[in-house]
Amino acid sequence: MNPPHLEREVFSILFLDNHHRVIAYEELFQGTISSASIYPREVVKRALKLNAAAVILSHNHPSGNPEPSQSDIHITDRLCKALALLDIRVLDHIIVGGSKTISMADKGML
Repeated sequence: MNPPHLEREVFSILFLDNHHRVIAYEELFQGTISSASIYPREVVKRALKLNAAAVILSHNHPSGNPEPSQSDIHITDRLCKALALLDIRVLDHIIVGGSKTISMADKGML
C-alpha cells in the first residue's frame, strides 16, 4: 500500500463497503522517520463520512523492519475498539518495511 522508499511514516486506510469493495484509499496521517501520531477520532469521522463497513489499515516503517512495534499493536487495538462500536470491521493492518510486509491479521494480532 505505502511505497517502501518513504523516509517518514505514512498511515493509510483502505475504506471498504459491505462487500469489501473499495470506497476510497487515503493517507490520513504522516509522521517522522520513527513514528506517526494516529487519532482514532479522525479515523472514525472519515469512515462514517464514507459510509464504510470495513477498513484495512496500513503504514510503513522507514527502518525497513516490518515487525509490529508495541505502539503499532496498541493503536491497532484502539482503532479496532473504536470502529467496532460503530459496526465497522478492521480486516487487517499491513506494515510495510522495505520490500517486506507483515499482515497483523495473518499473525493473529487483530
